[in-house]
Amino acid sequence: MALSQLTIESFRNLSQVSLAPSQGINLILGPNGSGKTSLLEAIHLLALGRSFRARNIKHTLQHDENRLRIIALSGDNNTPIGLEYSTSSSSSSPEIRLNHQPVKRLSELAAYLPLQLIPANCHQFFEQGPRYRRQLLDWSLFHVEPKFHLHWQHYRRALQQRNAAIRQHQTENEVSTWNSHLAEHGEAIHQLRQQQLSQLKNNFQRTFPLLCPEFKEAKYELRYRTGWAKNQSLAEALTANTTRDIALGYTRQGAHAADWMFRVNDHNPAESFSRGQQKLFSLALRISQAQLLFEKNARPSILLLDDLSSELDPSHQQTVLNVIAKLPLQTFITSTDLSLKHKIKHLTNTAVFHVEQGEFTTL
Repeated sequence: MALSQLTIESFRNLSQVSLAPSQGINLILGPNGSGKTSLLEAIHLLALGRSFRARNIKHTLQHDENRLRIIALSGDNNTPIGLEYSTSSSSSSPEIRLNHQPVKRLSELAAYLPLQLIPANCHQFFEQGPRYRRQLLDWSLFHVEPKFHLHWQHYRRALQQRNAAIRQHQTENEVSTWNSHLAEHGEAIHQLRQQQLSQLKNNFQRTFPLLCPEFKEAKYELRYRTGWAKNQSLAEALTANTTRDIALGYTRQGAHAADWMFRVNDHNPAESFSRGQQKLFSLALRISQAQLLFEKNARPSILLLDDLSSELDPSHQQTVLNVIAKLPLQTFITSTDLSLKHKIKHLTNTAVFHVEQGEFTTL
């Protein structure tokens, strides 16, 4: 679902932008503060209904303006997607339309435009802990396993109800009434995650050495923690820990406490990799997920990569561009390094844009 046309109005320092992106690599080059990351943020907002830089959309509105708009055409049929936010609206959320119809649930929008972001601080996989790693894995499941979203909705609802019962000081029997429902959907999520991680590992151990050739002969291992004791089912774990959960004030064990990590040569990359290698590790994971989506659903996805040049030497930058060019991805890559435009001259399906004080020109 590549974007073929993109228009942005009154978004941060972007007053009026109109671009015709390539279906392959799009380089966004310019100095710091020129609007490069704002472009990525606008695409992210359009695809997911939320910003990765601001909790409230009103903070993305250009100074002295009262309305912002982001409009795109996507897919072979040039399906329109539009987002509009106005300070005069009674709602704090933007109005979003897909193919001229109002979007009622953000999951509908996310399913239509599979999008992944690698921010300038691309080391979040290692620094933000299990929750971030779960979200990354569940992105893939959301797009390739139709059952997952339903199981997760039921699981989250049961978890909220169980925790509410604990906070309301209900009896142990009343808290336990949610155990079976939580266990049913938690076990289903666990099984789906296991299957997905196995497939993700296969793709990752092929992709990472392409980006980081020094690990061509490395050994890759998957470490996965379910979120409850190995020797118990989730139902058993919930029953055994109900008293403790009541004392803690929340449900400690379950699919919401899972974690995972790939080890390389029996080492944790968070401890043994350089910052540049960690960046390539994160990029390889995102690429591997995009490959899974394309293999299962024949759907390309969008990748936003902020600040390619940081942490990577020119040789690895070229390697990244060469690898991405061969993938079913539409990528938007930012950098302050204008010399990057020379690194894609030999590649097809590319476009280079220069931005200065919010004004875009095609190079």
